[in-house]
Parts: sequence; structure tokens; C-alpha cells
Amino acid sequence: MYAVIRSGGKQYRVTPGDVLNLEKLEGATGAALEWNEVLAVRDDHGAWLVPAGARVTGTVLAQAKAAKVLVFHYKRKKQYKKLQGHRQLFTRVRVDAIQQA
Repeated sequence: MYAVIRSGGKQYRVTPGDVLNLEKLEGATGAALEWNEVLAVRDDHGAWLVPAGARVTGTVLAQAKAAKVLVFHYKRKKQYKKLQGHRQLFTRVRVDAIQQA
């Protein structure tokens, strides 16, 4: 069984037991999360189920930062160089269950 959920403006295909890196969400490590915005649900037999009232629950595993991305601006012949780094915050989440209403 899998579901398609929306979190942080993005859509994710999840199954129970999946570990996802989502855009930063509120909640300490070990906190429970619930997504009510379920876009699609498919059971083990391949049948699509009505997602009205479906919920996906998960647990926060960690709040962390991604690897550093370097942003380098350069204009040739003008002696202009600018180097900037960025580390995006993310939340690591384990999907526990997909529940139908």
C-alpha cells in the first residue's frame, strides 16, 4: 500500500517504513506527525482508494542540515568575485502507517 502526500509544497510517494527528508517541520525528535492532505492511496491489490478522510502518520527522527552548497558569483574582467555557502534545514521522518477513514 502506498499514498501520495503533500508536505512543504512538494508531493511524496510514501509507504509504511519509508524514511524521508522533508523541508523543515516543527516538532522535536520522537514527535508524532500526521498528514491529512493525502492526494492518492493505492492498496496492495492495485486498486485506487478514495483518499477522503485518509491519514498518514509518521515520527520525527531528526532535525538536521543538508550538505553545504556553494554559490559563486563571478564577473570576468571586473575583479568581482563573491562566494556564499548555504545549508538547507530539513526534517528526517519515518512513515509509520497509512490509515483509511
